[in-house]
Amino acid sequence: MKIIDVRTAVVEANFDWTYVRIYTDNDTYGTGECFFAPGLTKIIEDLKQILIGKDPRNIERLFVELQHATSGAGSIAGIVINAITGIESALWDLKGKELGVPIYQLLGGKYRDNIRVYCDAHGGDDLESLNNVLRPRQTKWMTELGVQMEHENPDNAIRFFGSDNLDNYTPEAYAKQARETVAKGFNVMKFDVDVPSKFTMDDYNRALHNMEIKQMVSFVEAIRNEVGWGIDIAIDCHWRYNPNDALRLAWELEPYGLLWLEDPTPPENLKALCQVTKNTKTPIASGENLYLRHAFREVLESGAMNIIAPDFQKVGGIWEAKRISDMAENHFVGVVPHNIASPIGTLASVHVAAASLGFIALEYHADSVPFWNDLLIHDGEPLIQNGYIKVPDGPGLGYELNEEVAKKYAKEGELFFGEVLEKVNL
Repeated sequence: MKIIDVRTAVVEANFDWTYVRIYTDNDTYGTGECFFAPGLTKIIEDLKQILIGKDPRNIERLFVELQHATSGAGSIAGIVINAITGIESALWDLKGKELGVPIYQLLGGKYRDNIRVYCDAHGGDDLESLNNVLRPRQTKWMTELGVQMEHENPDNAIRFFGSDNLDNYTPEAYAKQARETVAKGFNVMKFDVDVPSKFTMDDYNRALHNMEIKQMVSFVEAIRNEVGWGIDIAIDCHWRYNPNDALRLAWELEPYGLLWLEDPTPPENLKALCQVTKNTKTPIASGENLYLRHAFREVLESGAMNIIAPDFQKVGGIWEAKRISDMAENHFVGVVPHNIASPIGTLASVHVAAASLGFIALEYHADSVPFWNDLLIHDGEPLIQNGYIKVPDGPGLGYELNEEVAKKYAKEGELFFGEVLEKVNL
């Protein structure tokens, strides 16, 4: 069996969902998904020449050859690894189909039949889509919903999600979102607390004012009072704060029993994160900006995180994700994979989660995207049911991409698995 082609497609959702498809000379193919990045499909097109004519079953060997081919571009981290990750995942889907078994069986079997999912509930109530450099955009599906982008000047958008309307960020709004998330069946959820605030003194110095901390605590208090102690809560800070102020926030949140506090300090300085982790009872999670198992070695050996949150669509692929999860288990550190993917990337993470002893919960970041479930060919049942995903037993990923739906929301200017699509006027 030989690889004869590599093609990509991009769907505009809340982020760009970039698919890689590996075709072989026996009329089979595998599909993978990459974490978004500028120029990603061009990188994959360049990498194609490394793969043509090779046996797709030699997954780890191909991974190393792709790394070597891009070593000058920095293939130990960054956008190149995003691209390689999608390719590697597609190879696993292909291999599972070829052998007639689900991917988790090739990873040693499964510990669990159902994967616990945590809903990223954000804060406020605005709907937004971001391009590959995090600028808000108006998409076809937003137009269909009657939603218009609120930012008058997208270049000055100050939040990853939501507008700069301070009225959207209140304890009552967080409680409402928590109530609605529980009603959908989730028993664990995550909220952003680094939101626009009238108390912010400076947008750049990583400092927190006393009143900002009080506001954040009021959000968490409202959520806990709303859902009680039977629901797990996590919060995200998006790497915004210095260690001293991050610690002040973590101390204030200790009474509320968070499952974790995510990314309190910038990712460039591991010692800063260690300072926070080792001086609070609030569990600290991070890791979505790390690549390959080598980056997690120092994290785990230093005790910088109580929980790791690698993104399996950018960390190096399915096999690398499994090795990282196994490394974490050696240190009794739990794994909560970061995941902003479509159902295709989510399923890749499901197989790793099923085969990983220390897995806790998998992120779901697309609750506002109306066609998320429709991107799979399935029997009509949603992939996530009552806060869990059943581990599929079909070969490879266990599901196929619904190309009709994907094509409807495909990104203008990108090929759709080799096909040129007509321009869509929003």
